[in-house]
Amino acid sequence: MVTPARIDRDEVFLEVTKSICPVCKSVIDAEVNVRDDKVYLRKRCRDHGPFEALVYGDAQMYMDSLRFNKPGTLPLETQTEAVDGCPLDCGLCPEHKQHACVALIEVNSNCNLDCPVCFADSGHQPDGFSLDAGQVETMIDTFVRAEGEPEVLMFSGGEPSIHPEIVEFIAMAKRKGVRQAVLNTNGIRLARDAGFAEQLAEHGTGIYLQFDGLRPETHLALRGVDLRETKVRALAACEAAGLTASLVAAVDRDSNLAELGDILRFGFEHPAVRSVVFQPITNAGRHISFDPLTRLTNSDVVHTIVEQMPETFRVSDFFPVPCCFPTCRSVTYLLIDGDDVVPVPRVLNVDEHLDYITNRALPDPAIKEALERLWSASAVPGTTVTAEQLECATCAIDLPAAATALAEKAFMIVIQDFQDPYTLNVKQLMKCCVEQLTPDGRMIPFCAYNSVGYREEVREQLTGVPVPPIVPNAIPLQPILATSDHGSRVAVAPGAERSRDQRNIGRRR
Repeated sequence: MVTPARIDRDEVFLEVTKSICPVCKSVIDAEVNVRDDKVYLRKRCRDHGPFEALVYGDAQMYMDSLRFNKPGTLPLETQTEAVDGCPLDCGLCPEHKQHACVALIEVNSNCNLDCPVCFADSGHQPDGFSLDAGQVETMIDTFVRAEGEPEVLMFSGGEPSIHPEIVEFIAMAKRKGVRQAVLNTNGIRLARDAGFAEQLAEHGTGIYLQFDGLRPETHLALRGVDLRETKVRALAACEAAGLTASLVAAVDRDSNLAELGDILRFGFEHPAVRSVVFQPITNAGRHISFDPLTRLTNSDVVHTIVEQMPETFRVSDFFPVPCCFPTCRSVTYLLIDGDDVVPVPRVLNVDEHLDYITNRALPDPAIKEALERLWSASAVPGTTVTAEQLECATCAIDLPAAATALAEKAFMIVIQDFQDPYTLNVKQLMKCCVEQLTPDGRMIPFCAYNSVGYREEVREQLTGVPVPPIVPNAIPLQPILATSDHGSRVAVAPGAERSRDQRNIGRRR
């Protein structure tokens, strides 16, 4: 009699966690595994079956990043009670592990574009909302009470620049003690309104400029219109007004992955640009169809940058940020002097300075002397100067006041992979430091807001118009998907619908 031989699994099991079903948003068990040197999250819904998604394209980088996980800082105030557990009690509930380094206010849902890619599901829509000053003040006050001295408040949308009171909202944030107000914009008004940049400059506003690439086909694929000239004019307006800008690229494997090096070179050369932010497309809201098993991850972006600019970068130049969960965001600093570009990790042992960037979006001036050796005046290791201000190490926001010789040479690259309904991992979510402010006084972790159903709930509250549950436009789900009125996808198969009394939010099985 032949004894059956045991067979090893083709993967290494790492952990059990909680996630949600991408279709019905029920809270379900999930597990994280390593297979073929990549990290995957797998889960099963009793109604909609199994789901699996790639969460990190380099398993070694994933494991190495975990040593960057540092204790969080508690907020001064939470807004909800812990009743059903994460992610159903947002927020913030007392079980959340980190304060808010950055908060966002979506001042409207309307936009002067109808982009094929929009996690907010915005555009030229008749059933949208536009916040008034009272609502915005309530949201800012929530942020102030929770943080005491809030660091970064980002105004977003829709397209926030088309809100008639956007400058007043920014001024209000500054009056209430927010250190840095940031405008998240497509740049159209900056390019067309001659005085807009000057108005923003009066309040030291940071510019978070949508900038997906330099080819017309990239703009057509991601934005539906060629915006290259608009971006150039917007940046010229920033330069003339003394505003500093971050170029923010939504990165898609098939649309603009080949342009990462070109975007960086463009940013290095433009006097108004101090950082570039690469965000793998968030598969929430309205977006291009995707394969969850080949989706773009942080490590893929790092490797691509190194491949496209081998003369400048190596993988070890990028390090995880300990403010949030370390697999969510990677960063590097550069010193740029003419044609010389030196990544700071080449001249600094990053581990020695993690405590200084762990739980803040903007630098504490008290740490200046401790970080003097970080910088090189002539891009040559060993020649140090004093840093009057540091770039934001955690959230890709730089300081307009940092107009020193050092700041003229400093540049930052950030890679941020936001979670979606396929990849949501409660372990990571509980340390999120980017919070969405809502008019009813909550601070909801950004990835929960976009994935669990909170966005639909808040939009319905603000407009009075029912908003169906949004389902990711994933290739395996195509047989059950239909297009919503806003362009996102909804489930139409029997069993996918949920009754309205369940608030369109994830639920526990």
